[in-house]
Amino acid sequence: MNNSFAHPLWLKRSMLLLGRSRRAAENLLGPLADLLIRLWIAQAFIVSGILKVSDWDTAIYLAAYEYPVTWMDPGTAALLGVTIELLGGLLLALGLATRAAAFAMLVLAVVIQTQYQALDINLLWAALLGWQVVRGAGPLSLDHQLARGLADSPLPFAAAVSRLLAALTRYGGAVYQLGLRLWLALALAVVPWLQHLDHQSHMPQLSLWLPWQSIHVLVPGLTLLLLLLLATGLLTRTAALVLLLSGLAAADPHPYWLLVCLLPLCYGAGAISLDARLERWLRATFPQFSGRPAFSLDGLPHVVVIGAGFGGMACVAGLRDVPVRVTLVDKHNYHLFQPLLYQVATTTLSPIDIATPVRTLFRDNFNVQVLLGAVSGVDAARREVLVDGKPLSYDTLVLATGASHSYFGKDSWAPYAPGLKRVEDATEVRRRLLLAFEHAESTEDETERQRLLTFLIVGGGPTGVELAGAIAELARFGLEKEFRRFDPANARIILVQSAPRLLPTFAETLSAQAKAALEKLGVEVRLNQRVENIDDQGVDIGGMRIPAATVLWAAGVVASPAGRWLGTKTDNAGRLKVTADLSVPGHPEIFAIGDTAASNAWAGNPVPGLAPAAKQGGVYVAQVLRARIEGGKPPKPFAYRHLGSLATIGRKAAVADFGQVRISGAFAWWLWGLIHVYFLAGLRNRVSVMFDWMWAYLTFSSAARIITDSEGMEQP
Repeated sequence: MNNSFAHPLWLKRSMLLLGRSRRAAENLLGPLADLLIRLWIAQAFIVSGILKVSDWDTAIYLAAYEYPVTWMDPGTAALLGVTIELLGGLLLALGLATRAAAFAMLVLAVVIQTQYQALDINLLWAALLGWQVVRGAGPLSLDHQLARGLADSPLPFAAAVSRLLAALTRYGGAVYQLGLRLWLALALAVVPWLQHLDHQSHMPQLSLWLPWQSIHVLVPGLTLLLLLLLATGLLTRTAALVLLLSGLAAADPHPYWLLVCLLPLCYGAGAISLDARLERWLRATFPQFSGRPAFSLDGLPHVVVIGAGFGGMACVAGLRDVPVRVTLVDKHNYHLFQPLLYQVATTTLSPIDIATPVRTLFRDNFNVQVLLGAVSGVDAARREVLVDGKPLSYDTLVLATGASHSYFGKDSWAPYAPGLKRVEDATEVRRRLLLAFEHAESTEDETERQRLLTFLIVGGGPTGVELAGAIAELARFGLEKEFRRFDPANARIILVQSAPRLLPTFAETLSAQAKAALEKLGVEVRLNQRVENIDDQGVDIGGMRIPAATVLWAAGVVASPAGRWLGTKTDNAGRLKVTADLSVPGHPEIFAIGDTAASNAWAGNPVPGLAPAAKQGGVYVAQVLRARIEGGKPPKPFAYRHLGSLATIGRKAAVADFGQVRISGAFAWWLWGLIHVYFLAGLRNRVSVMFDWMWAYLTFSSAARIITDSEGMEQP
């Protein structure tokens, strides 16, 4: 096995990629295919059962004359059949007692095929249900969730049954995969001949067990080659993919054929195949095929990335196959999706929905180490970073330290007007919002109640617009009928913008539409007005005093102290001025990306402080480092590609500016939601956010209106 290290790096990387693709097919696509198969079959059986229950006389007639069971009374047979369809379908959909339910449904499908009417759908049901009997339900099932606890429970024979089912999965699964491949190969070989016979009088008994009526949807031009591959179990996934694509391209695609093709595509040929022998050889020859490193970390260059934001995460992800040691440092143990912080602040989402542990995201990247710590300085001469007072040496440093709130020299306003950059900021804003309503309920002073119910947002960019719309909807819909002394819909929401229009980076038409949408929600939009003072009682704007208990800051940001650490040139916002390859002038081993960098790579204009810009910068720096380390051609100077700007206003309105394409309204809102869900890290977060959004949209309620702060009863 040690000889494998003599192979060239590109070959070892190819084996690593091949092994990952195989594991992804089984571990990622497999559970989804299993769930799809269970749901698709379950709905067919449940619908059939419902139809029979609704016309019981017909069900009795069918049991008596169409597919009679000689040893059973027709009424009993009909009742048993409907029970299997309804109860079995429900259990199959849930993935609960899956093997038992699938076995009963399998028997029913065989009875229908042999005693009533021979149809391809019965055979395909049998093939798919047999897989469920032998393999059991996948990870997306109740059986999978309960399996470990049941095996270790005091229930009689629980441990023995668990071992028996595990053996059935392991050994029976291999036999079933062999049988399924041979069945498919036989069908591809024999069915064209069967279709030319007179099936009314001369159809051989073999046609009863072969899907001769519908397999034409899977017959591409390479039928002979495919049946040989399936029969021998060689390149099985490739053959299954060809059949699947052929079925999808058919004029009348058959859904159950597509589901059958998913099984060998996701799970391969099984242990009894040439593929299994080939994989054993690959594991012995190339350890990378099993997920082992493609290179040793000893003596490799050390890349330190500071910050687990969009830019830092993208850079680390781009270095996962580059022969370097990577250390990612952040003062938090999670990656935060900042664009949705305002939804945490306004109770639509909880922090766990938009934060993912960094270690979880990089646990499969052997060359990445994650350190929890606060960086307080950089010694460029010694190439060291100070993390929690301890030096951390580097060969290359990537600064992705983000930005914080900027009060334009009025830092004394910070305690009275929190911004939104961290989870702690969002939970503090949520606390203040909810406490304002709670104290408004308890106060006897009407003037004080009006102050408590006045919410003022400073800044008319995307964050300010989204905050104002979300607070307005929370007051008008989320809290209705929950208070007795006042109507939350009467809350006053004010959005203050120093510029002549909202969303200055958007087209003027979209800015006007955003303003109109906010005003429709009851938000007071004040343009061309500057904040003069903020204290614990309210805000001074243009010589006018506005009593407000809750003031939120969305007006500006300032870069991290990275510029002070290095002592190099920065712009007015404290961002490091960088060269064309995003390195710091005079320090080619130090890079700055995202909100830390000041770059004019947007067709000569400053790159905006947006998540896509940070991600593009991280990907670019990873490409630069790959070229340096592997001796390749360096990439062209960094050029930011603006993919568009989006902002949402409430539950069914948004604006989207893609340059030549500008949209607004409900369609823009759906587009905004899809894009934000797509960029969330982790499947769990995407599913959770989609569910929370749908629940909030349909019920006008949210699940995160809990005040947990121990000092939460202080008066705003």
